[in-house]
Amino acid sequence: MKTGTRKILVVLTVATLLLGSLTACGTRGPSGWSEARATEMSEKMVKRIGNKLDLNTEQKIRLDAVAAAMKAQRKAFRGDSENPRDDIRALIASDKFDRSKAQAMLEQKTTAVQQQGPKVLTALADFYDSLTPEQQQQVRARMDKRRGGRGWRGPGF
Repeated sequence: MKTGTRKILVVLTVATLLLGSLTACGTRGPSGWSEARATEMSEKMVKRIGNKLDLNTEQKIRLDAVAAAMKAQRKAFRGDSENPRDDIRALIASDKFDRSKAQAMLEQKTTAVQQQGPKVLTALADFYDSLTPEQQQQVRARMDKRRGGRGWRGPGF
């Protein structure tokens, strides 16, 4: 794989993971994260990217696979926790930081990334490789366009 293509895939992966994480964090309801809201935002993102790149049916299926892989990773990363903030609060609930519980949380999240990350990368690579050279250029152009002073906000779709 060429260095430029690898770099683009890594940047797209990080951007989509960041977008997914921010979406999940921003959709907290009274009982924790709202899966319905995260799903809705994911569907909007997929639809918008599909429209901007004028994707064919096969490409849309591959983009849906990227969204599904990201959703699975987000769910694995979150684990069984209903409210991640409560988990953090529990670490500092007493006069001593609960190092063993923090280490267990770190290991759970690291394992989730290690197990699900390759699936996300594969889905993302399959999607990107299915794009025409013109569509790939559109992705690169949008990424370059978004490098302006407002900071990284994804590929700009």
